[in-house]
Amino acid sequence: MIEKSVQMKRDFLTLWNLFPEEIERLLKRAIEMKSGIDASKCPLMGKSIGLIFEKASTRTRVSFEVGIYQLGAHPIYLNPNEIQLGRGETISDTARTLSRYLDAMVIRTYGHDLLENFASYSSIPVINGLSDLHHPCQALSDLMTILEKKGRLKGVRIAYIGDGNNVANSLIEGAARMELNLTVACPEGYEPDPDVIERARASAKSEIIILREPKEAAGRADVIYTDVWVSMGQEKESKEKKKRFKGYQINKSILSCAKEDVIVLHCLPAHRGEEITDDVMDGPQSAIFDQAENRLHTQKALLEMLVINHP
Repeated sequence: MIEKSVQMKRDFLTLWNLFPEEIERLLKRAIEMKSGIDASKCPLMGKSIGLIFEKASTRTRVSFEVGIYQLGAHPIYLNPNEIQLGRGETISDTARTLSRYLDAMVIRTYGHDLLENFASYSSIPVINGLSDLHHPCQALSDLMTILEKKGRLKGVRIAYIGDGNNVANSLIEGAARMELNLTVACPEGYEPDPDVIERARASAKSEIIILREPKEAAGRADVIYTDVWVSMGQEKESKEKKKRFKGYQINKSILSCAKEDVIVLHCLPAHRGEEITDDVMDGPQSAIFDQAENRLHTQKALLEMLVINHP
């Protein structure tokens, strides 16, 4: 058997893997899918999509499995402890073998280098379902939600308040790609990845600002965004980290600094009472659960784009 050509293969490991016009088309397609257009069609009928999840997941796993099913394909969940990868088989051997069976692979892992390594040996599209460095599928959902609520992306002002983690990194890339203005407020030592910031600033036609004061970041914001202060794998530093982030909670005081029509986003899961208060999360300005739903639609559009165009 001859392996599929790798020359035409497209991966989605970060937002940089898609051009702005491709992201624009993807978001338009996701909105169409959400509206029910082509709901009876199954563009990926007969395809099989693998999912390897080293990290716990609610939204990523369920939205991918449901989306794959709705597209007419078959999702195959591969527990890393139940396949040979968990018993010492090399990433290269696993990737080359699974490429013979599957049409795409979704991987949720710790080290981003594992994703890059897997993708380098895979002859099928590889999608980043989350790594410690990037969460690009979440960023697509964020962009779709902003587009729905604000009617545009270019020039929208986002304030991200909290830990400069993988979500923040991908949000920075999304802002740079689609010309949104982004201000990140975080304590010293918890900034987003410096390489991500540098590349975004070099390519952006928008502002990417890093500062300390949450209320300053929230000033004139169209969107306020946060995430948990302690991500998966950081539990050992939980107590000290929560002390450092005490003033970075999204509450009514922070919202009062933003525009009257500001919307609030959170990638979930939320630690209510820590990074966000109940009254904000459940309030009229919250678009958090629309944002969560949009994971389904953007990932369907992404799979359609990558798998149908793959030879």
